[in-house]
Amino acid sequence: MKIAFENGACQITGGSIAASNEQLFLEWLKIYGADKIILGADCKDRKIATQGWTESSELDVIDFIKHYETKGIKNVICTDIAKDGMLQGTSNKLYFDILEKTKINLIASGGVSSIEDLIAVKAIGCEGVIIGKALYEQKFKLKDLVLL
Repeated sequence: MKIAFENGACQITGGSIAASNEQLFLEWLKIYGADKIILGADCKDRKIATQGWTESSELDVIDFIKHYETKGIKNVICTDIAKDGMLQGTSNKLYFDILEKTKINLIASGGVSSIEDLIAVKAIGCEGVIIGKALYEQKFKLKDLVLL
């Protein structure tokens, strides 16, 4: 973490570490501040997954986010791993539920397949969205995003 910030990183995402070592994650949050630490909440069937999605847990994603919100987290990336890279649409119900039950800035991740998906997550209230594969597969062009 220190090396990343010393070399120009503006923010860092911690996911597995937040699920497996809360004390260390909270130490990072205290040292670097909530504006620099993003909580990674990767999930499948609304349960937190860790270690590159190889391990699943019984932690409910919304409870996980709410817990860290009480500790000062402001920014969360939530990836629905069942949708990630599939180009089959975003998990709008999940994102809506998260935003309805928290006050965090949510970055949606997983499933983007079109400009319509981007419009939908924006309408729900997501702060941002990760568009990796959709852009790579040329489902839209960067210039198309200017209109959003």
